[in-house]
Amino acid sequence: MEKRNVISATDLSIGYHTNRGEKLVHQHLSFELHSGELTCLLGANGTGKSTLLRTLSSSQPALSGKLLIEGKPLEEYSERDRSRIIGIVLTDKTQAGGLTVYELVALGRQPHTGFFGRLHREDHRIIRQTLNAVGIAHKANNYIAELSDGERQKTMIAKALVQECPLILLDEPTAFLDVVSRIEIMSLLHRLAIEQNKAILLSTHDIEQALVLADKLWLLSKEKGLLHGVTEDLILQQRMDGLFSRKDIKFDYAHGVYYPEVDCQHSIIVEASDDVLLHWTINALNRHGFACLLKSQTEEVMDLFTSQSGLIKANSTDIKSPSTLPQLKAISAENLILIKDGVQEVCTSFEELLNVIEKYFQPLG
Repeated sequence: MEKRNVISATDLSIGYHTNRGEKLVHQHLSFELHSGELTCLLGANGTGKSTLLRTLSSSQPALSGKLLIEGKPLEEYSERDRSRIIGIVLTDKTQAGGLTVYELVALGRQPHTGFFGRLHREDHRIIRQTLNAVGIAHKANNYIAELSDGERQKTMIAKALVQECPLILLDEPTAFLDVVSRIEIMSLLHRLAIEQNKAILLSTHDIEQALVLADKLWLLSKEKGLLHGVTEDLILQQRMDGLFSRKDIKFDYAHGVYYPEVDCQHSIIVEASDDVLLHWTINALNRHGFACLLKSQTEEVMDLFTSQSGLIKANSTDIKSPSTLPQLKAISAENLILIKDGVQEVCTSFEELLNVIEKYFQPLG
């Protein structure tokens, strides 16, 4: 399907009208949302994610600027027309426990069924088709109160889909879900965006899944406003570090996660038989206050990197005598060789290794 521009904003200012005047949250925002794409809105609490979503859904007006949906100013849509172009799924758990799945999803057809809400053959076809699309058809006659959290969220997504909107906005749709359900919901939304050619925008704190499945990212911060682009472009342009204002929180560009800055009290030379073992060896050592220095293959120059894996950066002259540093050779998870002051000790697990390290190395200060 051909992608089209569903939302466009130019020089948009968002915030609130109060008794004391306007409370500005963000200004000079310009962006687009396209059909066939899943876009994830990321940001710390209090940066204005919910305010932005409420503005896009017309739950609160923009303070200034231009906001178009399918080429028409949002404020020119009637309430009924808005319900035909914007589907909304909120964080709050639904309280419709007395309704069946089918009955709740059918409520999403109200923009198309008129005042009396009478369902016709076509409405029932769309409802059944949508229940199949989200994988909840087998629960159609179950009451909402009988569903798991993941099944409830699929039901609410189905309710938004039967509105037949080009745009769906979701506020933290995976907030109450376990890891399996989070992956299912995010994968479902990505598939629906493509298969039904919808523009789907969701706010989330599930950064790991957003980086895997989002076609576009919106990075919202108080300091830098809104940065947006293709997920891989933003990552490789080193834009993820600006998402949180704390300097002690770093982004691991190799593994796609945030981690606390390592409080290095000791240095150790590390080598491992493969990248996976190297990563988890460094992870264990970092947690115990070690800056891990990679031993070069040639042993002529020791390359020390500032990176996502807790390695530190220094010139080789920063270490006057590398030969005096302890070394760890990780052959396997059951064969960890620690060398300190010429003495070699073989550990058969990380538990044993960490106990040895605790005995040999005392905290500085």
